[in-house]
Amino acid sequence: MLLRTVTAATAETTISLINNKNTFFDLFKTSTSISHLTQTHTQIILNGFQNDIQLLTKLTQRLSDLGAIHHARNLVLSFPKPDVFLFNVLMLGFSKNGSPHSSLSLFTHLRKHTDLKPNSSTYTYAISAASGSRDERAGRVVHGQAVVDGFDSELHVGSNIVKMYFKFSRVDDARKVFDRMSERDVVLWNTMLCGYRENEMYEESVKVFRDLINKSCTRWDATTVLNILPAVAELQELRLGMLIHSLAIKTGCYSHDFVLTGFISLYSKCGKVEALDTLFREFCTPDVVAYNAMIHGYSSNGETELSLRLFKEMVLSGERLNSSTLVSLIPVSGHLMLVYAIHGYSLKSGFLSHESVPTALTTVYSKLNEMESARKVFDECTNKSLASWNAMISGFTQNGVTEDAISLFREMQKSEFRPNPITITCIFSACAQLGTLSLGKWVHGLVRSTDFESSVYVSTALIGMYAKCGSIEEARRLFDLMPKKNEVTWNTMISGYGLHGHGHEALNIFSEMLSSSVAPTPVTFLSVLYACSHAGLVKEGDEIFNTMIHQYGFEPTVKHYACMVDILGRAGHLQRALQFIEAMPVEPDPSVWQTLLGACRIHKDTNLARTVSEKLFELDPDNVGYHVLLSNIHSADRNYPQAATVRQEAKKRKLAKAPGYTLIEIGETPHVFTSGDQSHPQGKAIYEKLEELEGKMREAGYQPETELALHDVEEEERELMVKFHSERLAIAFGLIVTEPGTEIRIIKNLRVCLDCHAATKLISKITDRVIVVRDANRFHHFKDGVCSCGDYW
Repeated sequence: MLLRTVTAATAETTISLINNKNTFFDLFKTSTSISHLTQTHTQIILNGFQNDIQLLTKLTQRLSDLGAIHHARNLVLSFPKPDVFLFNVLMLGFSKNGSPHSSLSLFTHLRKHTDLKPNSSTYTYAISAASGSRDERAGRVVHGQAVVDGFDSELHVGSNIVKMYFKFSRVDDARKVFDRMSERDVVLWNTMLCGYRENEMYEESVKVFRDLINKSCTRWDATTVLNILPAVAELQELRLGMLIHSLAIKTGCYSHDFVLTGFISLYSKCGKVEALDTLFREFCTPDVVAYNAMIHGYSSNGETELSLRLFKEMVLSGERLNSSTLVSLIPVSGHLMLVYAIHGYSLKSGFLSHESVPTALTTVYSKLNEMESARKVFDECTNKSLASWNAMISGFTQNGVTEDAISLFREMQKSEFRPNPITITCIFSACAQLGTLSLGKWVHGLVRSTDFESSVYVSTALIGMYAKCGSIEEARRLFDLMPKKNEVTWNTMISGYGLHGHGHEALNIFSEMLSSSVAPTPVTFLSVLYACSHAGLVKEGDEIFNTMIHQYGFEPTVKHYACMVDILGRAGHLQRALQFIEAMPVEPDPSVWQTLLGACRIHKDTNLARTVSEKLFELDPDNVGYHVLLSNIHSADRNYPQAATVRQEAKKRKLAKAPGYTLIEIGETPHVFTSGDQSHPQGKAIYEKLEELEGKMREAGYQPETELALHDVEEEERELMVKFHSERLAIAFGLIVTEPGTEIRIIKNLRVCLDCHAATKLISKITDRVIVVRDANRFHHFKDGVCSCGDYW
């Protein structure tokens, strides 16, 4: 009887205790401040529950939710017997409160200073913390420990490891982890799709999606659609997008508003503006994201009035604007006054504090060549992101301000941001424009320490850089090493050979492309025609042009026609070139007539040159280049009075020719020379070297080509004028400061003149040097008195 009473009393006490414990959980839920939680904690201690790990875990979580993460840390570390779940809650709390480093430190403390064993959640949070802290080394260490403890194959852990490597742009490592996963769920597949997309590897993202559809039994979801659509949009794969559209409807994924919004973005990116209104009407109540997608769709396709109309409708509907609304409204090009208005509104409404708005403004100002405004927006942005840096670097590169692009890239390296494939592609383009091979090699060295070379875009940009910096052999070597090539890769290699005058090699690459699975594009044919024009391949060029139209069904653009005129004109078929222009189904622009005028100069046809010039002066009267070209044609024909008349007309119109200069790199230091330049520290030695070379060239039969020099000076003075052109000064300097046998590379901003071309051939033979010259049109490789262009430029 006594025993039963004690047992009953004990049971009643236990029930009472459980009820009290549940009360504390209820108090945690209703607590809205740290002071409330502190009072609840005091009650826990007074009621004797201070060692209850469940209550302590919930208290830690609530402290974290309210931002008192350090209070939570002190509480956990003072607890005598914490379990791994309590550590996991605190690790997650640190990451949520912006302290991923502290989360990693707690993970280390757990492993080294406790007897507890991490579980899959512990590793998930540690991997996320390494990713959030941008600490690649720590991430690799945690990954290694997960492998040792056998958690790397668990789905949740594996997905987070894949996500981490993508965030570090270690795409190959992410792929290896994915390939080793024995089990794959939709979250893991979606992580792969998202990772490739965020690293601008859209083709890989599409390939993973095809594998998911064709080779996996995993049922994909609306998030899958959301992740793949941007990649399809970037590639403008309209047919694939329409297929996904059908699949989404069949599988029920289409019912989500965010999926519908994704399709609006897809069709707008593919230029199907007529489909946007139909999609928009499918929303019961469009939200701000849907409005933003529509506004951006209209704006990006040049439908500015429609985008503004929808913007007004959105404002009147009471839908609250956000930063993405303004980004969507910013036009892709033109409409500078509209950009100013949006900029002003963003400033007044405080949207400039959102990183996406200044980034979009930087981009559009750059496209409008308003570089001062672009740089001002960038500099004033207090919350820069990687996209902000890329927008500014890209803007400088696209507008030819390459030195500023490279300077900003160096500045970025000192910041917290790591370059991604977009950054590297822009910088390779800047190096190519400058022609500075040493700088390009330096950037290539940076790329080698990453997985970026696995990106077809980066590898293609790398090939283009080497080709444009004069190293066509290295470009070809890298091309051959690429396991996967897209049409841009093939086009880059073809145009690279064309730039160097290697027409037959370009045709060989084109044949290889046709044998591959990559189909040629209109740009491919343009690259091949360009190569034919620089190598004098008239018959081949004619065949390529006809193949493009009749076999592949491409409509030639003005650029294709200009290439054909160049092919015919350079070969001396001037009348045929003129007839070709007159038969063009599209209106020839100045570039077509300028090409023919250049051919008139080569073949000294002054009569046709006058006719062509009249056309050019009518189409583009303020272009000084046409006046210079016509003046040179008259000078070559020894019609000096007419040449003077053309020059006086240009002078009257205040048209000035860009001054010529030549750059030579010694080590990593660029040296720039202008014609007759005497400012260089080694000027005396340079001119002495030129005199020495002059004597040896005359012994070899050199006669100066002075036809294009000013006619109103004595012959001897004309010889001096061409003798001290900038490229000769640069070559002489290169001969002085480099070891015998060293290849000399120079870059000239204008077309190399006849006399300097002839002189450089002789210098290469006299000095037994290879001299590579990049002028405004192409590369010239001088060796043993011969130029790779075959005097055909």
